[in-house]
Amino acid sequence: NIIDFVNEFCNMYFWGDVAKDFFWKTRHSGRFLDYNFDVTKGRIFIKCMEGATTNICYNLLDRNVHDRKLGDKVAFFWSGNDPGDELTVTYRELLQRVCQFSNVLKSQGVKKGDRVSIYMPMVVELVVAMLACVRIGAVHSIVFAGFSAESLCERIMDSQCSLVITADGFYRGDKLINLKLLADEALQKCREKGFPVEKCIMLRHLSKAAEDDLSSQCPPAKRSCPDLQVPWNPDVDLCWHALLRGASDVCEPEWVESEDPLFILYTSGSTGKPKGVLHSVSGYMLYTATTFKLVFDHQPDDVYWCTADIGWITGHSYITYGPLANGATSVLFEGLPTFPDVSRMWQIVDKYRVSKFYTAPTAIRLLMKYGSEPVQRYKRNSLKVLGTVGEPINPEAWQWYYTVVGEKRCPIVDTFWQTETGGHMLTPLPAATPMKPGSATFPFFGVVPAILNESGEELEGPSEGYLVFKQPWPGVMRSVYGNHSRFESTYFKKFPGYYVTADGCRRDKDGYYWITGRIDDMLNVSGHLLSTAEIESALVEHAAVVEAAVVGRPHPVKGESLYCFVTLTEGATLSGPLEAELRKQVREKIGAIATPDYIQNAPGLPKTRSGKIMRRVLRKIACDERDLGDISTLADSSVVEQLFRDRCLTTP
Repeated sequence: NIIDFVNEFCNMYFWGDVAKDFFWKTRHSGRFLDYNFDVTKGRIFIKCMEGATTNICYNLLDRNVHDRKLGDKVAFFWSGNDPGDELTVTYRELLQRVCQFSNVLKSQGVKKGDRVSIYMPMVVELVVAMLACVRIGAVHSIVFAGFSAESLCERIMDSQCSLVITADGFYRGDKLINLKLLADEALQKCREKGFPVEKCIMLRHLSKAAEDDLSSQCPPAKRSCPDLQVPWNPDVDLCWHALLRGASDVCEPEWVESEDPLFILYTSGSTGKPKGVLHSVSGYMLYTATTFKLVFDHQPDDVYWCTADIGWITGHSYITYGPLANGATSVLFEGLPTFPDVSRMWQIVDKYRVSKFYTAPTAIRLLMKYGSEPVQRYKRNSLKVLGTVGEPINPEAWQWYYTVVGEKRCPIVDTFWQTETGGHMLTPLPAATPMKPGSATFPFFGVVPAILNESGEELEGPSEGYLVFKQPWPGVMRSVYGNHSRFESTYFKKFPGYYVTADGCRRDKDGYYWITGRIDDMLNVSGHLLSTAEIESALVEHAAVVEAAVVGRPHPVKGESLYCFVTLTEGATLSGPLEAELRKQVREKIGAIATPDYIQNAPGLPKTRSGKIMRRVLRKIACDERDLGDISTLADSSVVEQLFRDRCLTTP
């Protein structure tokens, strides 16, 4: 029909023009972008440039070194946890290191299509490892180094990874993290569950050479830490440094199909089981490259800094793939914004003359608490564009960011997108879009949003409802790894014909979009999406807990805090030690980011007569809001007043 024809023409004209900047071993055939978003019409699919073959690593490195003559340009300024711990890596050096490690992976039997789990801190070797996987056609699954051993085990098993890459440890501020110990615990859990991983490559980042087995293979660490004791199993463990000795720095790329899998990245699911978001090659490459270039107005002399961790999608898209595809120079930061003091970020901005800066509202709110003086110790006159990501930014934080950090001269790009979308969906374009504090403004090119009511009807003009997208864009996820039916039911079943974001949205009279927050059982804590079901499951595994319900409570820095209601077994009391045990259990099952802020004893939970917990009421209780609305469906309304009386007023 005419709409399909227009869409295909626009795809060919816009995205086809973008594709000309990249190297293709073979060209695509057929439609540039083909899809079905309607579950009532068959299987959901998205295909971009089907039939073309390429390699993203080649386009990020070889193309920049050989074709664009950027070999001597800095790819990354690495800044470690401690000031003065730094490294500079050029595009030529990065290409050589990636080729070396690609040959290492091949020597260990890794081949096209194999999954590799990467559990590392924010070091250059993390980028090397992910691009080495891509170079040989393997699929990387990066697990945030703040996740627990249980979370790592779950992700290794779900993606059926054949090899794990980790590091000995790292510092998070002044806290030492023994990453290898956590990786070993995860591998032991995998063995106990019948999925043994035979090989684990460890990078020496901190530890001293103490154990005979280890010291015979590994050189001394650059940043020695006598307190870090590294477990070593010679039957499984391999030393990164020892494997690199003698490895060639020449490795021909594996040419892969456009729709071959590129990476798996797990995001929390409302059922409690994380979803393996699967992205494919060509569409993701085009989308991250283009959104990075236009949203940040990238110029050849820019120094760009995204403060995210590569363990999240922001780090994938806007530290590694998008910037490198544009030949950009980036800052790669291992530390915290408050270590060793609260001016650390602005010290780095001045040191490297950062011109484009991208961070989370959580970080902005955190630094706001300390006032303007730590910011104004440094000039920041190199800054040209400021960006935010991860959650809606409140207008007060936006104004501080704009006025104090940017001195009212830097446009702010407030970006809305998801792990699933691969790149920016709603965003201003710097100096082109009139800004409204707190609004993600308008859709990116080719993105067609709509707002639906509960009945699935499109709302026109100023309105509020479900945010959906009407057609695909090149960078959208292709499936949930190993579970396509979950992909269809999560994103396409509620409103057939639309991609459902599970976010609420308001559109004002000027057509600006405002994200109002999640409308499923998910919480956004410090920009990290957490599943209430997953946290509840971790709590009820404790012998003293028979039932749990988790809701969000507003937090001035994190956006949302975790408020947990627990029903205890007969005779149990919610004491300080039990609260500590419950927090420890959640940390061990999920990670520190999911640690409960509030735990309240709940002898009973507000439930409907059919047994469904009324979380809407629990959220009101957590926030001490007495206007409960209609509670006529409650089986026992007396529990509500008791929960109000027993509210938690302080965090641990």
